[in-house]
Order: sequence, then structure tokens, then C-alpha cells
Amino acid sequence: MRHQLFNVDTALLTTRCVVRRFREHDGKALYQLLDNNRDYLLDHFPYLMAEAGKSRKGAEVFVRECIAEWLLQQRYAMGVWSNETTELIGFVQVFSIDWAVPSGELGFFIDREFIRQGIMTEVLARVVRFAFLQLELEKLVVKTLVDNYASQRLVRRVGFSREGDLRGEYRLPSGTLVDLMRFGFVRETYGE
Repeated sequence: MRHQLFNVDTALLTTRCVVRRFREHDGKALYQLLDNNRDYLLDHFPYLMAEAGKSRKGAEVFVRECIAEWLLQQRYAMGVWSNETTELIGFVQVFSIDWAVPSGELGFFIDREFIRQGIMTEVLARVVRFAFLQLELEKLVVKTLVDNYASQRLVRRVGFSREGDLRGEYRLPSGTLVDLMRFGFVRETYGE
């Protein structure tokens, strides 16, 4: 356990959102978000849909696992809550953390009603800051489907650079094997 991480922020503020660690009973809101975006998320986040997207109870179990993994410093999963409506409108996580480097992978999505409004840009910029300055990670990685141009533009906008293609790296729920594009961001290039 890294004792210096015991007091990291559990809520990150942006202009339009609060990005915060999940709390008990957030499962209902998470299930609603997943259900509203089911068709998109099935290909992009099949593991999340399998764990949390089947029922409200499953979503609550997932939320509580996220809380435990936060405390164990294994994964930092957060909901994106709108300041205006106080509704859950997105999800972001730092996961696959390798404390030996230290590095982690970033995963995210926003409700389809909020796409292309710049909200996720401000959320990711804030989460990158959190990862580098509070978690003290040296590197962040994002992997996208090769045809997910919106996510590729988004991560470039917040400072990530393309590192290469991963051929046959990901199997869609349909069984199709597809390529991923990998982006990286190292702390030494991060300028506040």
C-alpha cells in the first residue's frame, strides 16, 4: 500500500461536472446510464455491460467493487455527475495500474446526449492531472478501436500521442477480432 495515496481527492471539480468516486447506492444511477447507452457500450465496454449492465443489483455490486478497489489502490473508477442536473452522465477510470512503473490505463465514456459538448475533454484533463500529480503515475495509456475517431481526437486534445496499432488485440462480443490504436502520455511531458 502506498500510504501517500490515502488522502487523494475523491471528488474532482470541472466547470460543468463533479467527477467523484462511486458511493454506496450509486448502482441505480450507473445502471440507468448503461441502459441508456446499451447499443454503443456493448462493443466498446463489454466487460462493464456484463458486470453492471444486466441489472440494478449487478450495477450496485460493481459500484461496491469499485469502492473496494479504490481503497486497495487497484483501480480508480469515478462517475461523472452533471453540476446542472446532478445526474450521472459518464464514467471514467484509471485501471490496470502497474505500481512498479508506475503506470495505468484510462477508460471513459459519456452519455450519448452529451457527446461533442466538450464535457469529456474537461473531465479527462482533470483526471490526467489527478493521475500524474496525486497518484504520481509516470505514464497513462488509452486504447481505442481503430475506427473510434471521436475518442482518438479527444485523447490527443488532452495531451496523448499515438504510440502504435495493436493488431488483432480485441474481440468484439460478435466474435470479430479487431485492431486497437494505443495512445500514451508521460508525466515528464505534462505541463500544468
